Amino acid sequence: MPELPEVETTMRALAARLRGRRILRFERRVDRLREPLPADLERKVNGRHMVDFARRAKYIIIHLDQPESLLLHLGMSGRLLFDGPSGGRHEHLTFHCEGGTVLRFVDPRRFGLLLLARREALDRHPRLAGLGIEPLSPAFDGALLHRRFAGRRCDVKAALLDQRLVAGIGNIYACEALFRAGISPRRRAGDLGPRRCARLARAIVTVLEEAIAAGGSSLRDYVGADGRLGNFQNDFRVYGREGEPCPRCGRPVRRIVQAGRSTFFCNRCQR
Repeated sequence: MPELPEVETTMRALAARLRGRRILRFERRVDRLREPLPADLERKVNGRHMVDFARRAKYIIIHLDQPESLLLHLGMSGRLLFDGPSGGRHEHLTFHCEGGTVLRFVDPRRFGLLLLARREALDRHPRLAGLGIEPLSPAFDGALLHRRFAGRRCDVKAALLDQRLVAGIGNIYACEALFRAGISPRRRAGDLGPRRCARLARAIVTVLEEAIAAGGSSLRDYVGADGRLGNFQNDFRVYGREGEPCPRCGRPVRRIVQAGRSTFFCNRCQR
């Protein structure tokens, strides 16, 4: 599933290409993705200008020149692609935009979402209301992370994946941030003191910013909206590197399973 850097990269590409453009014609080829598409979607979208773009956690928000916005989630395998050939039977949504640009939503597994939401009530929308703090916001730091983790008996890796605590972090970047912070993914979240939380908060921000600068990580289905691959997978220090030498100490990177997800870490460097 695309994580925060991939979604941020996609959102920025959309904004650069489509901000201020009008949707001339919207096509749907299915009535539902993960959930049914809004029945009046065409009426609400056709002829509207896309005035701005934003991201909340792993959701892309397209603000229209009306009281409603589009809320888009890529799901497990969704991609937004500009122009080019048709996505075939997996191209479920198509936006024909002013200036000749075509935006295609391709989703083989159909776990994506496209919803309508009232702009003034976005923070209260059921999909967004329970989300935690954005890790790239100025308010995110070690002290906040320490407060969020207080009393939690789960592993710190699970706590990082809990979108109610911190929004947008997924499996890849949780593994990479924990490695950079030198924290074992098996350590109990509530046991992390202020110093470790400060190290972890800094590592999260650094990893996410580096990944965004690299265009995200291209694994399996993800490519950017312009069709180019992200490059951050070339900088993974532990994720997907089971058995390879740790870049710090040379000991083989280990893989364990936590809550059904693969976790990669160095048993020597991460305590």
